[in-house]
Amino acid sequence: MNGKPVAVITGASRGIGRAITVSLASSGFDIAAIARSLDSDGMEHLGQDVEKLNVSFFPIGLDISCTACHKEVVSNILERYGRIDFLVNNAGVAPLQRNDLLNLTEDSYDRVMNINLKGPVFFAQKIAREMIWLKDQIENYNPAIVFLSSVSAAMSSTTRAEYCISKAGLSMASMVFADRLSENGIIVYEVRPGVIQTDMTARVKDKFDKLIAEGFVPQKRWGMPEDVGRAVASLARGDWKFSTGAVFEISGGLSIRSL
Repeated sequence: MNGKPVAVITGASRGIGRAITVSLASSGFDIAAIARSLDSDGMEHLGQDVEKLNVSFFPIGLDISCTACHKEVVSNILERYGRIDFLVNNAGVAPLQRNDLLNLTEDSYDRVMNINLKGPVFFAQKIAREMIWLKDQIENYNPAIVFLSSVSAAMSSTTRAEYCISKAGLSMASMVFADRLSENGIIVYEVRPGVIQTDMTARVKDKFDKLIAEGFVPQKRWGMPEDVGRAVASLARGDWKFSTGAVFEISGGLSIRSL
């Protein structure tokens, strides 16, 4: 059985997922990196960066919304490494087109919910079952699961209703998993990023540049993927072992209510 702890990261090839992957590799985790496509420069460069850190890199192609595919993926990870210590449910998408709530379509709703909520819930369920079994197989085994939600879990955006609803659902998923898995010694956290500079936010950069300059974010800057990566690495190290069910907001103070 592999001696190093193993981290599984979905949506690993770019943005927040990439930063989390590199941070975990820097912390000594062998990596199972999941992305929808393995045929991308992002995945190739990620593998090179991870392997420079003297840990193993296992790239996996998976559309997280394909729940029927989860069993094979988890089996392949266990066959490769023999363990899964840390799951980061990061994969997620924005709507293909921003529409007013009253023009929300079922196709857009289903796409976002399947990728952002249904897929992560059932992937976490599958890995949690394996973690419970592994508790009796590995000495000093301290498994944990992280759900990457968003400040949109608690902040309305009427042109991205399906995204907000999916992230609010994912926030509750984190809570119920934390509740259920506490008896099995599995810690569950929610990490809630704010306005982070990624491909997803590139099309609204001008809007948020202006808002940030006007004080929308109290710390007066964009969040960077590395801000989230460092936070997740802290959770993975076990710095917050008595905090299952906690929400860690990485937003520069966006949730502060100020008069």
